[in-house]
Amino acid sequence: MKFLLEGQQTGRLIFRKIQESDFNNWLEFHKNPLTSLYWISEKESPEKECEKWYQYQFYRYENDKGGMNALIEKESGRLIGHCGLLVQTVDNITELEIAYSLLPEFWNKGYATEAASKCRDYAFENDFSDSLISIISLTNIPSEKVALKIGMSVDKQTIYHHNEVNIFRVNKPLQPG
Repeated sequence: MKFLLEGQQTGRLIFRKIQESDFNNWLEFHKNPLTSLYWISEKESPEKECEKWYQYQFYRYENDKGGMNALIEKESGRLIGHCGLLVQTVDNITELEIAYSLLPEFWNKGYATEAASKCRDYAFENDFSDSLISIISLTNIPSEKVALKIGMSVDKQTIYHHNEVNIFRVNKPLQPG
């Protein structure tokens, strides 16, 4: 679980491990049709999708595959979304991804950029990798804007889980000396 940002903070956010008690709050993400606009997947009931998502995050935790962190808004104490460093294999290459998803009511408020920046900095400060990626659907312009704001650029286009995606990349800054 070395890739988790548990206990880390930004100006407005606290990062912590996901808990089963978060399920009902995150279920709203899966119920909102806007959240699935950009990703092709088998569509099951929102409850089943949320359950599968949580099971996969706990699997990641247990198998040192990184994982999403719950993002807690400091001011309200509410779960507003998830962000984390995920071990991903894209085109047979294993890399570390910055991933982020927010409840729609928190979109366009800078939270995704704030959280993704923290993940980037944390990964580079801890020498997890010399570069990080984000896997973003070709149609997901809001997520692309976040990637660009944190210094990423398009590295390549590929197919990932039956979705046409851009792989955004940011390289670790060179250290002086």
